[in-house]
Amino acid sequence: MAMQTQGGESDDVMSEINVTPLVDVMLVLLVVFIVTAPLLSNAIHVNLPKTDQTAPPEIKEAVNVSVDAQGKIFLDKREIALESVEPELKSLKEKDPEMSLHLHGDDGANYGIVAKVMASIERAGIQKLQVLTSVQ
Repeated sequence: MAMQTQGGESDDVMSEINVTPLVDVMLVLLVVFIVTAPLLSNAIHVNLPKTDQTAPPEIKEAVNVSVDAQGKIFLDKREIALESVEPELKSLKEKDPEMSLHLHGDDGANYGIVAKVMASIERAGIQKLQVLTSVQ
């Protein structure tokens, strides 16, 4: 003997969702975001003084030394001999003590020649050396 409740058909499933709690949570999150967003910026507002316009600092180009697959050495697209790498770099270093140098070594270049060029760069007193490679 099963008991029946009033209303007759109580086996029906309620198919509506109550969105009121969802809206309440979203409004609370929105208020929290609105309150905290200005606090995330640590900008200090300063009134800067007015001055005359000045020239931007001079951007110096790096000197390029390249060794191709045949073992030829180039200093800024000008072919030079291995023996003249060091004197050429010393004269460039005297003109600009803060010069930087980019070394391009071909993948098929003889390692011995590239090593000799690197030794010449070190003897010339170059401190800022970048060995450039390609990204795969």
